Amino acid sequence: MNKVILVGNLGRDPEVKTTRSGTQVCRLSIATSERQKDGDQWVDHTEWHRVVCFGRTAENCARFLSKGRQVLVEGRIQTSSYEKDGETRYSTEIVAERVEFVGGRGDAAPSRSNAPRGASRPSDDVPF
Repeated sequence: MNKVILVGNLGRDPEVKTTRSGTQVCRLSIATSERQKDGDQWVDHTEWHRVVCFGRTAENCARFLSKGRQVLVEGRIQTSSYEKDGETRYSTEIVAERVEFVGGRGDAAPSRSNAPRGASRPSDDVPF
């Protein structure tokens, strides 16, 4: 089974493009963090993930997300290879099947709810 679930924050605004056939493609850069003990001190470790989504999911991500927004991504890992300067290189990304907007909206989009910051909102819980 190839399944990934990530909860993290966008490191930059979504990048959206349209294919020749008219399909929207959106690329996200998501940071996940964990804290590990190193001797007597705690050290934060951040891992960056490249995420790509298509179609309506891509449209909604481009429309509603911005840098710093917390998201939950569910999808699969995909690795591809390419040649550069005669050397084979590999690229790994997450192909998102579902993206949920979680956490507070902050300055990412105008609020449509009076719910407390960070509270789950019905519009946020709908997968795209």
